[in-house]
Amino acid sequence: MRWPPFEHIFFDCDSTLTTVEGIDVLADMVGKRQRVELLTQAAMDGMIDLEEIYGKRLKTLRPTRRQVLDIRHSYKRNMVEDAARVVAALQALDHKVYIISGGLAEPVMEFGISLGIPRERIRAVGLTYNQLSGPWWEGATDDNERYMTHAEGALTISNGKAQIVAELMGEQRGRSLLIGDGHSDLLAGRAVDLFVGYGGVVSRPKVRAAAPVFIECESLAPLLALAGGPGEMRILRSWPMHYPSLCLKAQYLIHQGVLTFNDEHLESKFRGAFFPPR
Repeated sequence: MRWPPFEHIFFDCDSTLTTVEGIDVLADMVGKRQRVELLTQAAMDGMIDLEEIYGKRLKTLRPTRRQVLDIRHSYKRNMVEDAARVVAALQALDHKVYIISGGLAEPVMEFGISLGIPRERIRAVGLTYNQLSGPWWEGATDDNERYMTHAEGALTISNGKAQIVAELMGEQRGRSLLIGDGHSDLLAGRAVDLFVGYGGVVSRPKVRAAAPVFIECESLAPLLALAGGPGEMRILRSWPMHYPSLCLKAQYLIHQGVLTFNDEHLESKFRGAFFPPR
C-alpha cells in the first residue's frame, strides 16, 4: 500500500512551530497576561469566534511597534522540538513549506524567514501604528508608535485559513497538508488533502477528536513520515548530517504510539505503507 508524499506543507505558527502564543507574550510585556490568555484559549478551543476577540485583545494591550517586534525573540527561544530540522528536511526534499498564522505579521515573518521559509509563503496579520504616538516632536523613532488598528480579513476569523490556503496554492498542482493545534486550523482542513492536529504544546480536545491524524508528542519529527512517506524517509536516512538521526527519532516515536488516527482507512493505509506484513 502506498503513502505518496505531500508537496505543499502548511504550518500554523503559535503553539505549532513555537511553544508560545505571540499575543500572550505581548500581554506579559504590559502586565495583562491573565486577561488576554483566557480570550486566546477560548478562541483556540473553538468556544468563541476569533473575530470577536481579535481587536479586543489588541485594544486592551495597545502595544508599541518595538513590543510587537520583540515577540520574535520569544518565538525563537521557544521553538518546538525539532521544528527547525523538520522544516529544513522538508525543503531539502523539495517540499514547498508555508506558514499561515493568525499571529502578528512582523514577528511571524521574521521567525519564518529565520527557518528558511520564503517571505512570499508566509501569511499573518498586519498592524497599523499611530505615527503621532510617543514623543514624535522630539524625533522619536517609529519603534515608539502605538497600535492603532489591524488588517481585518481571513486570518482574524476562525474560519478563514482555508481561504489563505487556496490563495497560496493558486494554480499549483500537488497534494497538500496542514498542521496546527487550534480550532481555526481544524476548520482549514477542508482546503487541504490532509489535516494533522498537533498536540505537543496544547492538546485541544476538539482538535484531537476531529483531526484525521493527531500527533501527541512534543517533537515534530513524526510529521516527516506523514509528509514524505516511506520513500522520502529512506532518502533522508541516506543523507549525511543530522537527517538520519531525525528519521530514527521519527520512527521511534511512531512505534511509541504518538500518532492517533480518527480515520480507519487512513490508519490502514499509513500502517500498510510503513509496516507491511512480512
